Amino acid sequence: MTRKNDVKKVLVLLGSPRKKGNSAILAEAIAKGAESAGARVETLFIHGMKIAPCKSCYACQKPGSKGCSINDDMQIVYKKLLASDAWIIASPVYWFTMSAQTKLWMDRSFALLPRAENAFAGKRIAIAMSYGDSDPFKSGCVNALRTFQDAYAYVGASIVGMVYGSAMDAGEIKKNKSLMKEALELGKRLV
Repeated sequence: MTRKNDVKKVLVLLGSPRKKGNSAILAEAIAKGAESAGARVETLFIHGMKIAPCKSCYACQKPGSKGCSINDDMQIVYKKLLASDAWIIASPVYWFTMSAQTKLWMDRSFALLPRAENAFAGKRIAIAMSYGDSDPFKSGCVNALRTFQDAYAYVGASIVGMVYGSAMDAGEIKKNKSLMKEALELGKRLV
């Protein structure tokens, strides 16, 4: 039996304007896998939050900084990111890379770099992406995946796995049974 303090916390970050879109469906499957492995899962719908773009003031990087100087919903997100053991990041491909919502969140996560406890080190990450073209290269999905790989390798986080697939209409990704199974298994490995 798992003790309460041994339960892994997983934070899902939905970076699509569609709450029930294809990337969200993949993230939900990963989350179900994590829950089946005993994790506690919380989901944030980034599009529904008030998150301003980084203003490059570098206040977050100065010695003795208390973090990002922008007082918006990202302050809530920072606390949840720090309290989580693992993250599931979900995004559709928009114009050859991740969605603007996902990139906005990622840019603002820069404020976590100077933290004494190294907010990224040891985090386990799963990536879920959907795209309209049949090819992950032509669609730009590979560009986004490479961005995640480079960024998280740089900060010492571990990408446990990535699931991605082609689907245009909301919900269409569910037809890809092997991808849905792969997402569920990724969630189990995440924790």
